[in-house]
Amino acid sequence: MKQAPKETPLRQSRDNERPLVEDIRLLGRILGDVIREQEGAPAFELVENIRKLSVAFRRDADHEADKALKKLLKSLSGEQAVSVIRAFTYFSHLANLAEDRHHIRRRAVHERAGHTQEGSIEVALQRMRWAGITPKTIAQTLAHSYVSPVLTAHPTEVQRQSILSAERDIAHLLTARDEIKARAAAVSSAKDALSPREMAANEQQMRARVMQLWQTRLLRFSKLTVVDEIENALSYYEATFLREIPKIYAALEHALDKQPVATFLRMGQWIGGDRDGNPNVSAETLEYALRRQAEVALRHYLTEIHALGRELSLSAMLVDFPATMQALAESSPDTNAHRMDEPYRRALAGMYARLAATLKALTGGEAAPHALAPQNPYPDAQAFLTDLRVIEQSLIGQHLQALADQRLHPLIRAVEVFGFHLATVDLRQNSDKHEEVVAELVATARVNASYSQMEEAAKRALLMQLLNDARPLRVPGASYSALTQAELAIFESAKRLREQYGAEAIRHCIISHTETVSDLLEVLVLLKEVGLMKGTLDTAATKDLIVVPLFETIEDLAHSASIMRDFYALTGVAALVQRSGGEQDIMLGYSDSNKDGGIFTSNWALYRTEIALVELFDTLHRSHGITLRLFHGRGGTVGRGGGPSYEAILAQPPGTVRGQIRLTEQGEVIGSKYANPEIGRRNLETLVAATLEATLLQPTKPATQQFLKTAAQLSQASMNAYRALVFETPGFNDYFFSATPIREIAELNIGSRPASRKATQQIEDLRAIPWGFSWGQCRLTLPGWYGFGSAVSQLLNQSTPDERKAALALLQKMYRQWPFFRTLLSNMDMVLAKSDLALASRYSELVSDSRLRKKIFTAIEAEWHRTAEALAQITGEKNRLANNPALARSIRHRFAYIDPLHHLQVELVRRYRAGLADERVQRGIHISINGIAAGLRNTG
Repeated sequence: MKQAPKETPLRQSRDNERPLVEDIRLLGRILGDVIREQEGAPAFELVENIRKLSVAFRRDADHEADKALKKLLKSLSGEQAVSVIRAFTYFSHLANLAEDRHHIRRRAVHERAGHTQEGSIEVALQRMRWAGITPKTIAQTLAHSYVSPVLTAHPTEVQRQSILSAERDIAHLLTARDEIKARAAAVSSAKDALSPREMAANEQQMRARVMQLWQTRLLRFSKLTVVDEIENALSYYEATFLREIPKIYAALEHALDKQPVATFLRMGQWIGGDRDGNPNVSAETLEYALRRQAEVALRHYLTEIHALGRELSLSAMLVDFPATMQALAESSPDTNAHRMDEPYRRALAGMYARLAATLKALTGGEAAPHALAPQNPYPDAQAFLTDLRVIEQSLIGQHLQALADQRLHPLIRAVEVFGFHLATVDLRQNSDKHEEVVAELVATARVNASYSQMEEAAKRALLMQLLNDARPLRVPGASYSALTQAELAIFESAKRLREQYGAEAIRHCIISHTETVSDLLEVLVLLKEVGLMKGTLDTAATKDLIVVPLFETIEDLAHSASIMRDFYALTGVAALVQRSGGEQDIMLGYSDSNKDGGIFTSNWALYRTEIALVELFDTLHRSHGITLRLFHGRGGTVGRGGGPSYEAILAQPPGTVRGQIRLTEQGEVIGSKYANPEIGRRNLETLVAATLEATLLQPTKPATQQFLKTAAQLSQASMNAYRALVFETPGFNDYFFSATPIREIAELNIGSRPASRKATQQIEDLRAIPWGFSWGQCRLTLPGWYGFGSAVSQLLNQSTPDERKAALALLQKMYRQWPFFRTLLSNMDMVLAKSDLALASRYSELVSDSRLRKKIFTAIEAEWHRTAEALAQITGEKNRLANNPALARSIRHRFAYIDPLHHLQVELVRRYRAGLADERVQRGIHISINGIAAGLRNTG
């Protein structure tokens, strides 16, 4: 197996980039032509002038360009500003499409040359073959695995379907353009008279789609709803997941010598069930989410069954059919004389009618008219799967495997993965809300009037008593608060929806800010109250949902293992979990821990937590067969756990994966990973490949005691530096709320969830998403690096040159030998590359207090340089992204076009805060937020 070569030589790099440059120039030219045609030459010249001044500002830190740019931006009318922002935002979106196409193009080049790429299933399986691991062993491992990316809502990624559709059309046209070029290259140019005409027609279609984009509103400007977010997420299932996930399974089975691969890769969803901090999520949104998910799945199955009916026209006059297939055909109400000798078509017509009736029963939707009226709905997905298996076995028995492989096998796998529910929807709520509900229930039932004031030990005792009491808590006819009614309604809906759509529809109940054992017991009490837990702890109770603690802050992470140990030490708890499937998910919060303690301390706390939890659950697995599954609450930014998933999984401590992993996907990451079907499949492949490698190859060795001790020192020093700035510097709150667009993110109805958990302007109460997102918008990306430079400086501040040299050598050794440390520094390197102090200084000008502005920005700037120097000393690389040529290429080609959006955003935010805002100014800020996020691609 040959590894893909690094594109290091400059000439080779330029040659490789030429198709990308050509695509970007083509799309840029088309966009420019459309602006000139639709808005007039002056509008186009204005866009070009701003672009040139932005480039001069970036290239030379040109003070004259700076002055000219500020003067020009201040002179713009609201309408002109919006027009220019739209131009650069659309360019960001079009550049993304060109980059995605180039990524696929380079991947194909490597594969044709026989080179395999890191993170692919092919490389992972090759490594296992080298290690002597058989296909049977791999298949057996997958049979006990559970890998699940979980989509969550995000304010900047709720685009309209018309925009997403047009962009997908442009992506298809870019692909077609490559295919035309490939055909032209395969024949003599003299004979190829068709290629120029095809290219011209392709460009004309592209122009039409860009014109459509320009005249279509980019975003919704009314307040976003949970329904909007649900619909946005569903578009990725239709575009990518429903068709691409079956391809991954097919590739795995082919690579494993036809070993059957169990269904282990499934999709998860938070949208519609995540109530934490979002008062707009209710039982109604949960029901809507499941209903629409079912509709998407069923309509896909209906489309595929209809297509199978066209393809499987085999006649009983020519082929023998087994009795099971004949029986399935006879069970169909199809009596059309033209199909009497075509058992497959008769059976499929009946299956379509049953699916159509299922669609009506589960969603109220109508299927496209067909040969038979809807009738006899399927009771569940398994019944539908049974009919498909009959057809499969018949085709195989007739030696018609090729017909089964083409469409039937992907459909069977889709039904196994997606069922009638499409994706597992998680329930999530803050532990404080659960406590309020339990307190009201026990007070109304006259069990205890002051539950919330009780000590933790007393709470546990009372909750255990309730869990051993068969009687419900609710008093018939009693009046309960809106919160209690709403929370109980969610759980009651969950019970009904599981019965309706299947047990996989809702499996997890996540407790945000889990701090005590009572937080877990309270949820068990609520499950028992609605029938999601049956029986009592002292008998043979079972529960339908996995109760998932979410440990978020540094302190909570430190206590997580002791909380879980105490929870499982309670009489009956381990047996309850064992009888209910033996699965224990634990969610780890990257966002809040980062906001709490900074990037290095957050990652170190997570690393130590995982080791402690694995030790605990190794014991529980031996005694009760309970399997630990870690759920990583990763966001888009590095500060929120982002970064390449493959490296992140392999950098986990030894023994923490074992075939089990869930992780959140959100923000611009969803679009950049999954909008393009082929790139979506590649990204899903990396999750599978990394999980297999981490499980079977165990590439991560335990860190040495010296490494662990040094990491602990770095963590403490890093947290001290971070907290000194964020929580201990007078006026930092004011600086943050002035020098970033956090106020606008909170006020402009971007997203369905409030930016803060409480009605304050305190960083402690601010949600982690807007915290990290705001720093990305102003290009400081502070949560992804701040504190590390000070920590390294302190470690290297030894008394003698030899001691300093030894300390640096140790850090360099940690970087070479410890995946945790290397991955963390690689992510910091990426974040620093995307930061820009010059642009950030423009945002700092929004701070009216000049002394405060200078004090804090100077401190941030100094730490930036310390961190950059620390990375250079440890890695040996003076330039950012030396080991990530793809991202370096991306930055070269796109950042000059993102810069104008920053300049425009600062100007419009200045107007907005000065009270000079109208609808156009607000719209311009909103679009600039989207354009910058789209350009940076992982800032959410």
